[in-house]
Amino acid sequence: MFFKKYLAVIIAFILIAASLVILSQSLRRPGSPGILKKLVFEVTAPVEYTINSGVGSVSGVWKRYLFLVGLEEENRELKKKISSLQSELNDYRERSLEGSRLKRVLDLEESTVYPTIAGRVVGNEGSSPFRTILINRGTTDGIKEGLPVIVPDGVVGRVIESSWNYSKILLVTDYNSNIDALVQGSRAQGILQGGGHRLLRLKYVQRTEEVKAGETVVTSGLGGMFPKGLMLGTVVRADKKDPGLFQTIEVAPSVDLSKIEEVLVLQTEKE
Repeated sequence: MFFKKYLAVIIAFILIAASLVILSQSLRRPGSPGILKKLVFEVTAPVEYTINSGVGSVSGVWKRYLFLVGLEEENRELKKKISSLQSELNDYRERSLEGSRLKRVLDLEESTVYPTIAGRVVGNEGSSPFRTILINRGTTDGIKEGLPVIVPDGVVGRVIESSWNYSKILLVTDYNSNIDALVQGSRAQGILQGGGHRLLRLKYVQRTEEVKAGETVVTSGLGGMFPKGLMLGTVVRADKKDPGLFQTIEVAPSVDLSKIEEVLVLQTEKE
């Protein structure tokens, strides 16, 4: 039982001992190898090859692991750089868009005959029953209630409330907004009232007036609040079917009020 249990160890020991003896004899008497030496070499060579292959395989796996670890670290660094460059690119793009908007505002400021006060939109009171926005200019900047507010595309609304550094603007789409207006082509006059949504209503235009879809609606200058000729919108529907003295006219505002960021307040009141 002992012999069977340790047979592999005994054989390995004998082979190693024989290899050492043969190696010793070879060193003493160099020459052509004998049969026994060849036999030992034939047996030990595959064992050595197997051991060297295993070591080489482990070494290759370790090198690949180190390579992958380094590659992962490099990828993390590259992702950080890409994120930083993307953020920088977005910042440059935003500055470019802001510059284009401000150039249009400055061109409008130079073309108007009234003194102006430029302001930035800082709030949108969506929860308010009124459709209003807030700008970062107030009484210390010369803002007063009732002054018209415009952008290059047309009229935004009018100032209804001011503090020292902020003002509230009632938009043209609010139900409480009423502006004296006229249809540029037919010269028909009426009151442009907010509808609480995208479209406005041009009221009190008599049925005898010929108003067509696509015509431009501008401020008439009556009432003294808004100067004459400011862009208000475009007629999208003119209907005489309803009974009564006046037409039903719907107007799309010229300004996309959901996207305004900078405005001009016209100082139409004289000191």
